[in-house]
Amino acid sequence: MNTMELHALLGDPERAGAYFVDARDREALVEAGRALRFSVHALDLRTCTDTDAVLREIAEALAFPDWFGGNLDALADCLNDLSWLSAPGYLLVLEHIGPWREQAADDVEAVIEILQDAAARWADDDVPFWAMLPLPSHELAAVEGADEA
Repeated sequence: MNTMELHALLGDPERAGAYFVDARDREALVEAGRALRFSVHALDLRTCTDTDAVLREIAEALAFPDWFGGNLDALADCLNDLSWLSAPGYLLVLEHIGPWREQAADDVEAVIEILQDAAARWADDDVPFWAMLPLPSHELAAVEGADEA
C-alpha cells in the first residue's frame, strides 16, 4: 500500500477499528497517522502480563483524567470521550501484546471489543479512531487463521 492509499485508509472513519497488523507495517502506520495530524500513541506492552498493567499503560499514554476508574468500563468511557486529546483522528499502536495474550486472552478480546466500539462511536462523529496491534508475521498468520475458522 502506498502512502496516498494509507492516508486515504486511515482518514476513513467508516473503516477504522481495532486490527492485528504485520509488525513490519508499524512505522508506515505511525508516520501516516502523524502526517494526518492524528493523536498517535505507541504503547509498549511487553512488560504487561495482566490487564491492570495494560489499563495503567493506556491511561498513562493517553493522559486519562483523574476520574479514570482503572477497569474495562472506565476504559470504554475514556476512549469514547478523549476531550482532553482533541484531534482530527486517533491512532493507538499496542505493541508487544504477547505476554498479556498468554496470561489473559479473554481480557485481550474484551479490550479489542472496547476499541472496536470506540471506533464505531467516533465514526458517528466522522472521526477516525484506529487501534493497531502489530504482530510478527508468523503470529499474524496464526491469528488470521483463527479468525477464518
